[in-house]
Amino acid sequence: MRRLSLMRLVGASLLLGLTWAAPAKADQLAKDLFGAQKLPAATQPASYGFYSKGCFAGGVAIAPDGDHWQAMRLSRNRRWGHPDLIRLLERFSRDAAADGWPGLLIGDISQPRGGPMLTGHASHQIGLDADIWFTPMPNRRLSVEEREKISAVSMIKDKSLYVDDSRWTPAHANLLRRAASYPQVERILVHPGIKKKLCDTVRGDRSWLSKVRPFWGHDYHFHVRIGCPKGSVGCKRQDPTPRSDGCDKSLAWWFTEEPWRPATGPQKPKARDVMTMAALPAACRAVLSAPSPESETAVTLVDSNSLPAYAAAAAPVPVQSASPASLLLSLQPANIPRPTPRPYR
Repeated sequence: MRRLSLMRLVGASLLLGLTWAAPAKADQLAKDLFGAQKLPAATQPASYGFYSKGCFAGGVAIAPDGDHWQAMRLSRNRRWGHPDLIRLLERFSRDAAADGWPGLLIGDISQPRGGPMLTGHASHQIGLDADIWFTPMPNRRLSVEEREKISAVSMIKDKSLYVDDSRWTPAHANLLRRAASYPQVERILVHPGIKKKLCDTVRGDRSWLSKVRPFWGHDYHFHVRIGCPKGSVGCKRQDPTPRSDGCDKSLAWWFTEEPWRPATGPQKPKARDVMTMAALPAACRAVLSAPSPESETAVTLVDSNSLPAYAAAAAPVPVQSASPASLLLSLQPANIPRPTPRPYR
């Protein structure tokens, strides 16, 4: 009996070895697969996973040009997001213009189907993050070439942690206040120096400052993040921000040496450079294999009345159809559970 069991175990091991020898999407780098997508998954809109580990379906693009915005770095093809975010950006551009802001220069949002990017961001994976330049939109349409080469302007003094008052204006603060006014917006990431400037200068209602969070970088642009959309049951929510305005010891920490101390020892690879499909939610495989819309134009928002309607009638991503065998294939070899010893009778 023991010999028979041993033979079965050896046979199973050989079979498993042959399985792993075959090409498997689970082992491929997710950034290569998602970075190759040119159009979104033509299914019902949904975000899967977390902001830094996930994907999304039913995405739409914001047009390169709108009445109150221009999209930058068009060659990156990162104008895509969940319809809730794209709709919000269009509204934000109108409201900001009514407040006196010349118009938004929109940076990276997400890839057509999200997922880790080939370069740059750790987040922006589930269609709920967008970068807005602090540089206001000019009073003319930029050429495609200009949008590739023009750089945003930093709001921070050279070799400093503090705002450059020759560049920062009350209009910048009002722009952030407007962005924070929307209930969907949960976080706005800015350089710690910008957060401090707001703490020192904002008067009256300061409750919106709780959404403005200090973070590395973000001196040329601010990062708008909305919460998990309705219907996205596979979306993992981020912990809520503290109720305080954040102008406390947590901000003071950013002005110590600790956050800026160079890392020591061997540098770990960036998560995006080692993240395989097995690390992402199972639904992301279905997102990758879902059909594309007929064209980019069909799923591009131009104004408040042009949100593509294809997603409303599209089928949801089939996330429950995975077989036990496919679930086994989604595991990395190191993660395959070892069988527990069975007692001999």
